[in-house]
Amino acid sequence: MIKSELVQRIAEHNPHLYQRDVENIVNAILDEIVAALARGDRVELRGFGAFSVKHRPARAGRNPRTGAHVPVDQKCVPFFKTGKEMRERLNRDHPDGAGDSTD
Repeated sequence: MIKSELVQRIAEHNPHLYQRDVENIVNAILDEIVAALARGDRVELRGFGAFSVKHRPARAGRNPRTGAHVPVDQKCVPFFKTGKEMRERLNRDHPDGAGDSTD
């Protein structure tokens, strides 16, 4: 699902809201999550999961084409850990552990 599909579904479930208002709300939520992560904060949405930032130290990498060693700068990467309720719901819906497939 992409953001525009999410906005459309929320608007369909809430006919009293204009789609542009739903889009503004979704953008505000996502922007605030990004801003919190940029500040180094952790964002937890109970039942859904938690967003945090992991710090990767500088290291020596390798160019796969030439095999030459190249320096890789340190960086911060976003990390998401699912909540217990989401894991239980996914496993309840798919007891064999398989997700939706497009076969």
